[in-house]
Amino acid sequence: MTTYNVALNFEDGVTRVIQCDDDEKVTDAAFRQKINLPMDCRDGVCGTCKCFAEKGEYELEFYMDESMSDEEAEAGYVLTCQMIPESDCVLRVPASSAICKTAPEAVEGEVLGVDRLSETSFGLRVKMAKSLGFLPGQYVNVTVPGTASHRSYSFSSAPGADEATFLIRNLPGGVMSSYLGDRAQPGDAVTLTGPMGAFYLRPVDRPQLWLAGGTGLAPFLSMLEQVAEQGSDHPITLYYAVTRAADLVELNRVNALAEKIGTVTVITILAAEEDANERKGFVTDHVTAEDLNDGNCDVYLCGPPPMVDAVRAHFAKLGVEPANFYFEKFNPTEAEAVAA
Repeated sequence: MTTYNVALNFEDGVTRVIQCDDDEKVTDAAFRQKINLPMDCRDGVCGTCKCFAEKGEYELEFYMDESMSDEEAEAGYVLTCQMIPESDCVLRVPASSAICKTAPEAVEGEVLGVDRLSETSFGLRVKMAKSLGFLPGQYVNVTVPGTASHRSYSFSSAPGADEATFLIRNLPGGVMSSYLGDRAQPGDAVTLTGPMGAFYLRPVDRPQLWLAGGTGLAPFLSMLEQVAEQGSDHPITLYYAVTRAADLVELNRVNALAEKIGTVTVITILAAEEDANERKGFVTDHVTAEDLNDGNCDVYLCGPPPMVDAVRAHFAKLGVEPANFYFEKFNPTEAEAVAA
């Protein structure tokens, strides 16, 4: 029997991945896995279970006009009580995870190692007790061993991998940075809780413009891993902007994935005047209207708030609005949640 993975993205940012048999309806599969999707009739009549399918192939057995119009069905809306997946799918659920009586999943893990990638960043490798289903670009809360604290980081590893990796900025005096730099040992116990976040890769149906600031590269590494596995004919332009040349961590991995995919252009930008690089300054000094393909492109941006705000203002100045613009802001501070 074939089993498909169905990612349920709730409106509060929580994602749960369920397994659905090839002859099973999504609401039945969710209920079997203790997730109560909104539902009243189970017959395609009331429309209570209406969701939006962002990705995947499926069959809708039946629906009435009162529950969903043909135009909605053509646009990608589904009734989960009538939806039978024919591939892995991603559904946007217009309800909170709490209402559906579920929550982020907590998975135990152990530290495999810490790599000091530069003076400003660490690489953390964690072996998970079980695979944690997530979409490339999403983040989890990671406990800091020896403390009561956790921090939030985007996966830099491929979805489905038993080993999770994270790209973490070195913040002097920071709770996680102090652990990684001073006392981390292989075998230390950690808990990963999630996944969460609405910043994740959608189907690549048009040219892509990806903008990474510093350790905001992490989610793009996960995205590249998935595109390398699934393939894509659409061009992807990745701008990777950092302060100094030493901060261009994981560049070999980026270039290797780009070469494997074949349609990826990698452009690096350095802000520091003293370091040599073909492009200097900031992303907004280099992104052009041509990069936006007259608006026929999807833009993904992960970086600090000033970068996000500057890019949005730059697009307005260029007078070009992308088809879709997804962004994740993160603050390089000792806040409770740092998105990348």
